[in-house]
Amino acid sequence: MNNKMMVRGGAGDITKADVNARPQDNLYLAVNSKWLENTEIPSDRSRISSFDGIDLNIEKELMSDFADFADGKKEIPNVPNLKKAVELYKLARDFDKRNADGAKPIQADLKTLTSLNSLADLNEQAGELFRNFAVPFTLDVDADMKNTKVNVLQFDRPNLILPDTTTYKSPDAKKLLDIYKKQTVKLLTMAGISEEDAEKYAQNALKFDERLSKVAKSSEERADYPAMYNPMSIEDFEEKITSFDFDHLLGELFDKKPDRIIVIEPRFLDHFEELVNEDTFEEIKGWMLAKFINGAASLLSQEFREAAFPFSQALSGQPELSKGVKQAYYIANGLFSEVVGVYYGQTYFGSEAKADVEDMIHRMIDVYEKRISENDWLSEDTKKKAIVKLRALILKIGYPEKIEEVYDLLQVDPEGSLYSNEAEAGRVLVQYNLDKLYKPVDRSVWLMPGNLVNACYDPQRNDITFPAAILQKPFYDLHQSRSLNYGGIGVVIAHEISHAFDNNGAKFDEFGNLKNWWTDEDFAEFEKRTQAEVKLFDGIKYGPVVLNGKQIVSENIADQGGLTAAVEANKGENGNMKEVFENFARVWATKQLPESIKTQVSIDVHAPGPERANVQSQCQEEFYKAFDVKPEDGMWLDPDKRVVIW
Repeated sequence: MNNKMMVRGGAGDITKADVNARPQDNLYLAVNSKWLENTEIPSDRSRISSFDGIDLNIEKELMSDFADFADGKKEIPNVPNLKKAVELYKLARDFDKRNADGAKPIQADLKTLTSLNSLADLNEQAGELFRNFAVPFTLDVDADMKNTKVNVLQFDRPNLILPDTTTYKSPDAKKLLDIYKKQTVKLLTMAGISEEDAEKYAQNALKFDERLSKVAKSSEERADYPAMYNPMSIEDFEEKITSFDFDHLLGELFDKKPDRIIVIEPRFLDHFEELVNEDTFEEIKGWMLAKFINGAASLLSQEFREAAFPFSQALSGQPELSKGVKQAYYIANGLFSEVVGVYYGQTYFGSEAKADVEDMIHRMIDVYEKRISENDWLSEDTKKKAIVKLRALILKIGYPEKIEEVYDLLQVDPEGSLYSNEAEAGRVLVQYNLDKLYKPVDRSVWLMPGNLVNACYDPQRNDITFPAAILQKPFYDLHQSRSLNYGGIGVVIAHEISHAFDNNGAKFDEFGNLKNWWTDEDFAEFEKRTQAEVKLFDGIKYGPVVLNGKQIVSENIADQGGLTAAVEANKGENGNMKEVFENFARVWATKQLPESIKTQVSIDVHAPGPERANVQSQCQEEFYKAFDVKPEDGMWLDPDKRVVIW
């Protein structure tokens, strides 16, 4: 191959199989092309990947278990609150009742919204409306970024109808919004609203959403996590808003009014007065009704489920709606996620595997410490502080020993409808979140359940979570070689560690507080290397889209650090280096519909898996040695273009 044809991501179209591809030209295709040829995307999904393959197996196991629990074929184990999850599953599975009820379960809530006649009504009923419906802002309680021992109130914008602000500028925008409008009108008329009123509500919803989209931050902007920390006194906050009575609302929500608030998007607050006022009330009402009916429809009859599918289908490309029994499992798992995760972990995750993974994590931390100590661009002072943060990491492996207390508060009424149970659960969850404001931060809470095929780092707790579900092939197997495990779970482990030192995580200390622990010179060099990582991925074409390097930089820094540390650990054990890179490519095997790619890339802070596999491998010196990659090969990247941070 001519040297001028070198590309980031290797030779050829990475979304299409090429069984003749060599690892020297395209590592990802060399490893995954047979899989790409032989694998079909399930009709009720918009993609299939290594992650999804595991998820499908877990889904199959748990759906079978839930069916057996519901039918009395298996005794429900003594996992706290699991019986409630099974009761909710039974309600969701009972389509005879759901179909017979039709729109009846939502009539009272629908009337509450249609009866709103003015902004004064919105103000007067704000407390109840906030607990029950989408309102034109969000309030949330979470740890204070600068003092993570205490919780603080946060103010943010609501979600847009389209995935991101950039989607509104795309050629697909009008078509997508037309589908949403048509779907909303149909659902409202099915619920008993006149055609004329339904048209008016849907049109007003789109008008309000358009206003929101013009002031909302994009996914790229929101990828800058510390920029969300904008503290204000309540007095200063309320002075910026005159039409909406926040003083009344806060009095309704809290026994003691908070004295400060964190503004997530200052631009939204600056424009709030022009968004929410008497003149825009009808738009807000239409928007609230549209949000309500599109959210509630999936909890009603099969007819409602099908009528609520077109917009989701347009965004994902998913050919078919999932079967009702599968939705029943999704609903139970969705509300009782941690409970189901503990059941999964206790039933399917072995203690031997947990001990082995824990050993790997400690090895990766040791490798990371060595790399920081031998780093050639950090000062000794910054190195010491980085190692303090590294050693303070809290490990969460498998599933929690203690289930969060919110699950004790959730109740399931077998005599009620699926909608009434979900609506009541929603109110409980809102109140539980608000009640945290004057309580200390609970650092034992897990961000992910045990049956989720994923892993995460929490910068505000400085902890890393590895659910039981991800600790299996191709990521991990107690009986496969250490090199294969390093290329899978080893990279995942070090990826999460690296988040402590990405462009966001690097701004938090060992206690999870937003605090600068860098020297000015070191941070300037780090930012220079961060920009190189932005440039490395920016503009790469993947299927129907082009990647935004700035939006995905934090995950790419974590990938870079993760793969580097796994390669280093494998080198230390004289492992098979080819196996590391091959399994790293294998875990990112992905087949995805074009519509799904567009939606994912518009909002996701991760690069598409295939590009993660190839571009990060192109930056590893050991990759070139393992496969004898030459300048004329497709995977060759000139040394000055390779990015090394951690």
